[in-house]
Amino acid sequence: MYILSLLKKTNFNLKNELLSGITVALALIPEAVAFSIIAGVPPLSGLYAAFMIGLIASIIGGRPGMISGATGAIAVVVAPLVASHGLDYLLAAVVLMGIIQLIAGFLRLGKFIRLVPHPVMFGFVNGLAIVIFIAQLEQFKIASSKGNYQWLSGTPLYIMLGFVALTMAIIWLLPKVTKAIPAALVAIIVVSMLVLGFDIKTKTVGDIASIAGGFPPLYIPKIPFTFKTLQIILPYSCIMAGVGLIESLLTLSLIDEVTETRGRGNQECVGQGVANIVTGFFGGMGGCAMIGQSLINISSGGRNRLSGVVASLTLLIFILIGAPIIEKLPMAALVGVMFVVAIGTFEWASLKVFGKIPLADIFVMLAVTFITIFFHNLALAVLVGVIISALVFAWENSKRIRARKSIDENGVKHYEIYGPLFFGSVAVFQEKFKPASDPDEVVIDFLESRVADHSAIEALNKLTERYLKAGKKLHLKHLSSDCRKLLDHSSEIIDVNIMEDPTYKIVSDNLS
Repeated sequence: MYILSLLKKTNFNLKNELLSGITVALALIPEAVAFSIIAGVPPLSGLYAAFMIGLIASIIGGRPGMISGATGAIAVVVAPLVASHGLDYLLAAVVLMGIIQLIAGFLRLGKFIRLVPHPVMFGFVNGLAIVIFIAQLEQFKIASSKGNYQWLSGTPLYIMLGFVALTMAIIWLLPKVTKAIPAALVAIIVVSMLVLGFDIKTKTVGDIASIAGGFPPLYIPKIPFTFKTLQIILPYSCIMAGVGLIESLLTLSLIDEVTETRGRGNQECVGQGVANIVTGFFGGMGGCAMIGQSLINISSGGRNRLSGVVASLTLLIFILIGAPIIEKLPMAALVGVMFVVAIGTFEWASLKVFGKIPLADIFVMLAVTFITIFFHNLALAVLVGVIISALVFAWENSKRIRARKSIDENGVKHYEIYGPLFFGSVAVFQEKFKPASDPDEVVIDFLESRVADHSAIEALNKLTERYLKAGKKLHLKHLSSDCRKLLDHSSEIIDVNIMEDPTYKIVSDNLS
């Protein structure tokens, strides 16, 4: 009874969870195969990663409804390692990647995703949408007799475009009639029935690669356990861990916004870590959260962990016994689904803010978008965006430090400081004081300011020395408790005269 009541409270819908899971499983296949080809590993390695990571992250991850698996961001990173050292070194790197992610989760580093500004999120989402769209264009190519790939043309191209358009039309129009069944699943079934029923020649899943295989076998990477091996795999593992966590946490934030709920970032770090450790011992290429598949799941009605579990188990069934059927599915249907995902992922509202937000924010958004598109490195794109945003923030705040000057009846000059004193504002701060012309006693009031960092401490030290050389006395007043603590810790490198603020006692009006 308790479980049933809990499911009701979480708006659990068994039908939606099952159908959305099946839809996601169908969409996972071409993605996993394509990413394994990019990484230079067998297709089953990508499929095993999609199954293992998807299953474990769905069970113990921090965001119900989010889908994880083999991703292009990881594939791009590991391709050089596979080319130079082989699959075994990749599997070892995936295990180490998982350990790093596990440590990040235990250290509660997931909270730092809050530091990602909104323009960076816009740029990340828009760049990823364009990458998803461009990636589907590869399906409009076919291998020639010489072994190279060339674009489809003539009737095969028109057939492909027609079925892609039909798939997209069904996905957009069906929800206006009924939402009882996921529109993406209906579109895949309808297009597949047309292709199979009328024996229409078009590109299928089987044309990419065979997905038939057995249950993922336990496999210990055959590598020498030496320091040299660690030197080889550690750089890749660190980059993979960073890319995986950034993409996973950004996807988590996006799903939070779409569903108006809140996931657990640190738990997701742990979930991704455990998933990658396990998949590394079962032949998987590693992975992280997948924004496209997650949006398919959410748009199809999946909101709970069950949808992710169903997607993973369905994918395993396809690998074990359903390969002959799945390999006959037309790629046009799956491409149409991904086109809709790409269009839905793109933040069209971001185009309306041009001219309405600061130029720096527009620059950050475009920079993240272009880095994502051209380098396919989401971690680098987000990192660059955050750094630019931080520099802009520091620059803007450096110009906001002000000083109001006054001289009291005792001839003491007071400087009332407004704005933060930190590395960016110390130059402007120093310019506001004239020790040569100031009276013998000066008070700097920090009631509306705070000492933020070592640069600020050094600025106060230099200012004290300037007044000391002029034979004058300098007092600091109204320092906040954290500022005083900072100065106390730096007592060996700075000597300032802090004016103690008086403590006032309030008379109680309670009669005893």
